[in-house]
Amino acid sequence: MRRHWLAVHPDECRQGGGTFMSMQTIFTIGRQFGSGGRQVGRKLAERLGIPFYDSELLAISAKDSGLSEALFATADEKATSSLFYSLVMGNYPMASGAIGIAEMPLNDQLFLIQSKTIKKVSDAGSCVIVGRCADYVLRDNPDVLSVFIHADIAERVKRAVEVYEVAPEKAEETCLKADKKRANFYNYYSDRKWGMCKTYHLCLDSGLIGIDGCVDQIIAFQKAWEHHRDTTKPTDHI
Repeated sequence: MRRHWLAVHPDECRQGGGTFMSMQTIFTIGRQFGSGGRQVGRKLAERLGIPFYDSELLAISAKDSGLSEALFATADEKATSSLFYSLVMGNYPMASGAIGIAEMPLNDQLFLIQSKTIKKVSDAGSCVIVGRCADYVLRDNPDVLSVFIHADIAERVKRAVEVYEVAPEKAEETCLKADKKRANFYNYYSDRKWGMCKTYHLCLDSGLIGIDGCVDQIIAFQKAWEHHRDTTKPTDHI
């Protein structure tokens, strides 16, 4: 088990603004549109004093690959639209490894580049990563804690209108369409099902406990996980 000691400013600790965490943890946040998952992730990163990655991944991927950031933005969390490719490769083409990257549709090439970026930032230490199949990309990393944030449709519609300034008459449709896009993306690039509880370590209803409540629960879960790993790890016997 890798250890990563986080530097939290002493004033933050005294004021209750910082939370100490000794075990390296990569928090991945899946979310329904309008559930506040991105805000949960950002507040979690601020509380723990660790990097936060959402659209920032696009800029890093573009810089590392030499491609346009706009190209990554256009394809962001969208599965390939190549019907022929999907028919040939089956339901989970990315998992098959049957062809080289040069023969893949553009969206799939960008997904692989972004996956390398996700692995790169996770190798650097504890962080929070929102969306983009990060939990699946890092499925072999023992330090990943995957979270899914959801909420009742009424709560999500309210947030869509108040925070994202979506027209009230279009808010529900916007939420459902965004969820469908995210589900298609996740289900296409992984062998798991988006939004199903068994896909994640922890699922939280932000409509019931709020954004700060979700952050509190994630931190409490991580501490319990850390304690369990410490108390159940094998010991040397003389």
